[in-house]
This record gives sequence, C-alpha cells and structure tokens, in this order.
Amino acid sequence: MTAPSRGFPVSEFEARTKAAQALMAEHELSALLLTTEPEIRYYTGFLTRFWESPTRPWFLVLPANGAPIAVIPSIGAHLMRQSWVTDVRTWAAPDYTDDGISLLTDALAECVPVGGRIGIADHIESHVRLPLADLRRLEMALLPRVLVGDGGITRRLRLIKSEREIEKIRHAAGVANRAFDRVPQTITSGMPLSEVIRRFQMLCLQEGADWVPYLAGAAGASGYADVISPATDEPVSQGDVLMLDTGLVWDGYFCDFDRNFSLGVPTDDVASAHARVIDATRTAAELARPGATISDLFHAMNGVVNPSGDVMEAGRLGHGLGMQLTEGPSIIPQDHTVLAAGMVLTLEPSVTVRDGRLLVHEENIVIRDGGAEFLSDPQSPDIRVI
Repeated sequence: MTAPSRGFPVSEFEARTKAAQALMAEHELSALLLTTEPEIRYYTGFLTRFWESPTRPWFLVLPANGAPIAVIPSIGAHLMRQSWVTDVRTWAAPDYTDDGISLLTDALAECVPVGGRIGIADHIESHVRLPLADLRRLEMALLPRVLVGDGGITRRLRLIKSEREIEKIRHAAGVANRAFDRVPQTITSGMPLSEVIRRFQMLCLQEGADWVPYLAGAAGASGYADVISPATDEPVSQGDVLMLDTGLVWDGYFCDFDRNFSLGVPTDDVASAHARVIDATRTAAELARPGATISDLFHAMNGVVNPSGDVMEAGRLGHGLGMQLTEGPSIIPQDHTVLAAGMVLTLEPSVTVRDGRLLVHEENIVIRDGGAEFLSDPQSPDIRVI
C-alpha cells in the first residue's frame, strides 16, 4: 500500500488560517491564543512527541490578519522554522521567573488593539496548557485587552477534514487492518493478556505505525467487563472472547477501531451478540450522510443493541477522529450536530452478552455526499476465530 505524502503543503495551512480569521471577524476577535498540541499543529504542522514532557509551555498567536506567531521554548525553534511560520520567538525554558509570559504578552499586544478580544478555547475537550498563575499574570499584563472564549472556531474547522487529512487516517486504518489480520497467527491460547498486548503493538509497528499511543485489550468467557483496564498477566483461554482496540498514529493522525476474536468456536450467545453489534454499525453507516444528525446515528445503533431503551453504560456510541484519538462530536442523543461531507467518525456500539459481560465493536468512517465510506475494512457478522 502506497503511503500518502507526509506533512501538508503550505497552501493547506494558509487555507486553515484564513478560514479561522474569517470566523474571528464574525466573533469580533483580534487574535486566537493556542496552547495545546493539536491546536498548534493544526495551523503549523509542528509535529513532535516532545509534548509528552509537561515542563515547557508552547504558544501560538493567530492574528486577525497574516501568518501565526510562534512563542515557544528555544528547544523547538529549529523544528518550528521548518514549518511555514517565519515569526518564531523563543526563550530558554524552563524559566522559573518568566516562562515565556513577557514574550507572549508582547506578541499579543502587537496584534491586538487596546480593548481588543483574544479568543482561547473553552469548550468540551479543550484545556489551557499553562500554569494558572501564569494565565492570571498574562490576563493582568494584557489589560484592557481581554481573554474570552474562542467561539469554538478551531473545533469547528477541525470537524471537517481535508482530503489530505482523510488519506492519512485511511492509511493509519490500513496499518491496523493488516495488524488485526495477523493476530490469529501470532496469539495463542494460554498466552498472558499482557503478552498479547505487547505482540499486537509489535504487529502495528511492523505494519507501519509511527507509534501506538493507545492500545486496549480485554478477554473473558462470553465477553469482557470493560474496555479500559490495563492488561494483566492472566492467560487468555479457550472459550474466551479477546478484544483488541488500537489508536495508532501515522503522520500525526489516528485510526481508532477494535476487533473481537473467539478463542475456539464461539458460543451461540457470543456469535449472536457479535452479529448484533455489526448490524448496529451497518445500520448507522447506512444512515450517515449529509443532513442526518449525530443523534440520528446514536438512535440507529441503540435501537439495534439496546431495543429496550435501557441506559447505556458507555455514555456514547462513537465520536470524531483525526489528530486526536477522540474528537468531537460525541455520538449521544443530546448531540444534534448535522453531518457534513468530510467529517470522520467512529461508530462504536456495544451489547451485553450476559452476566455483565459485553462486546464492543468499532469502525471508522468518513461522511461523503453519497453516504458513508468506511476507512477501516468493515468486519463481517462472523466473529474472528483463533
């Protein structure tokens, strides 16, 4: 499988910036202040795993006109200058006295008029990545300029993926597809679940993942109790259902889907439950087209896996996907976001088999004008067998 080109042309970042600036004008914002990895990467392409370190703050100022201004620790200057951003201001971080706040204040004061409004993300799934004391210091130094909510501008733009973004997600999903296909030749009954997880992660890397930041696994007779617990050394056994769920990354973009495996011939209740979650996924995928809503997808899946209408313990039945493992929107009955071409979503129904044991299934799709397109290879109703 031929991989897409890594990175993006400058024109993609210019288009994102101009789209944000048009929305900023609608919200009467003179600048956006961006502090998190996906926000900064969205407008610059600044891709590094150095964000794993919590020590240093990173800032990007998006003015009402023109290119972004990067205010970052000096350790990141060389990489940031490989992007389209030419105004890169640095300090030797960490600085216990002034960790970039004076530089950031100056940058904002240059492009925001007195009394102007600076947008900062304040919606669900967002956070401000700097210490509270520094945030308060920044607010005081900027007066009478004020920090306000960003109106969801970046979240709104990220909701619709470009074709280049979609191709990266598709490629990541292809890596996971190939890794899942190799599981029956790699995993055996009696192997500790922790070893199963390690081997599957190796398969993902062998097939071309850049890294595997998220990998969950669970196993048990007739299903499993949850999908987030860390793997134990308990061996997987004949009669178990094994679930593997990967959020691997290729060029900064995630796929996120799982597959279930029966160790030996599945019982009738497991086979039936697996067929039901596949049916729920396909039902939602057939409905997923421009004009439908996120809540429509929830009700379509819930009507198959939970016809009694009982409360769903998982809370949601899927979510957005892209630069992060989970993005908005959440597939819940209260989300009435209208689907549009270019949205990338996961469909993730679950069903109780018996005695608190469940099966979860997940696929990745992109919304097209003619309907949903699967980015992951859709699973058949028959559970995979090891």
